[in-house]
Amino acid sequence: MNHIDTVEQLGVTAPEGFTAAGVSAGISATKGKKDVALVVNEGPSFEAAAVFTTNRFAAAPVIWSQQVISDGRVDTVLLNSGGANACTGAQGFQDTHASAEQVANSLGIFAGDVLVCSTGLIGERLPMERLAEGIEDAAAALSPSPASATAAAQAIMTTDTVSKEAGIKLANGVTIGGMAKGAGMLAPGLATMLVVLTTDAPLPAEQLDHALREAVRVSFNRADSDGCMSTNDTVVLMSSGAQDVQVSLDEFTWALSQVCKNLALQLIGDAEGASHDIHVITVNAVTEQDAEEVSRAVARSNLFKAAIFGNDPNWGRILSEVGTTSAAFEPEKVNVTINGVQVCTGGGIGEPREKVQMKNSRKVTVEIDLNMGESGATIWTNDLTHDYVHENSAYSS
Repeated sequence: MNHIDTVEQLGVTAPEGFTAAGVSAGISATKGKKDVALVVNEGPSFEAAAVFTTNRFAAAPVIWSQQVISDGRVDTVLLNSGGANACTGAQGFQDTHASAEQVANSLGIFAGDVLVCSTGLIGERLPMERLAEGIEDAAAALSPSPASATAAAQAIMTTDTVSKEAGIKLANGVTIGGMAKGAGMLAPGLATMLVVLTTDAPLPAEQLDHALREAVRVSFNRADSDGCMSTNDTVVLMSSGAQDVQVSLDEFTWALSQVCKNLALQLIGDAEGASHDIHVITVNAVTEQDAEEVSRAVARSNLFKAAIFGNDPNWGRILSEVGTTSAAFEPEKVNVTINGVQVCTGGGIGEPREKVQMKNSRKVTVEIDLNMGESGATIWTNDLTHDYVHENSAYSS
């Protein structure tokens, strides 16, 4: 494997062959906020892959985009914040189709190659005249500059407090860039997220699909903020093929996974109202599936999350969740460590919980050792706070 640099703050225009724009069209309730974005693949290749929410109430843009990606080609991604266009019936689908047609007319491409993403409040139609104006403005503002990539990342923010970008450069010259949005309803699959990933690696759609699904499996599908699944989740990967080099699929998949993990952690770090970022790590499980099930059970416990908010290392709440799983373990072999202090040993009392320090650190690491095998998995979550309840009780007002 070639040497790979660390993940950097590289946006969607970092790879060769991409332009982007983010503009304000007045769709968002926040005056002046950017709310329409375009990410355009200039080629020479237009290979792509995408994964979507598994929510059965899939939004109109998801249904449209699933059709678009069926041939493995995407020329452009249109994104908007300020409205999800979900649960809007046949008219909502027509609105999505109309927006794709407008992008196609503006850029001289085929509407069936325009992937559409929307995010915001469910159950309301988009203001189509404003969206149309935003598409024209974004098309006129397209640029390969980093500033344009950041503008696009800003345009997809909803309750996010910061935009989210990440990328990586391989030693052979290939670059991967990405942007993401999401701060609530973070749970597989995928999380309430829109993610656009770009690369100049000359890989066919089938290989991009393989790499993307593996990267998502170990990143976005392990970000579990509040156990709530969105209707609009979309993660798309586009390749311009602009680098004329040999690319190892294994190397590319590894690098893509690092970018996706970085973006997933940025999502958790910006989770609505959170005061702690929690890494729930299960080790020495019989299978990776067992480890993931155990970590996710703990991460989804409101009692556990409330305890962490109160800086209370209540390991009993951890064991009780482990006990609800189908994972292979013997209760008398399980150890639990919180921020380096083994508070539970052999399913019983360990070091004094008073030794655990959480007040002065945002990150909390919980390690659950099943002592049964050699597999492990981590789920990233956050605490349950008063601010989370307040923000989501007032979301649509």
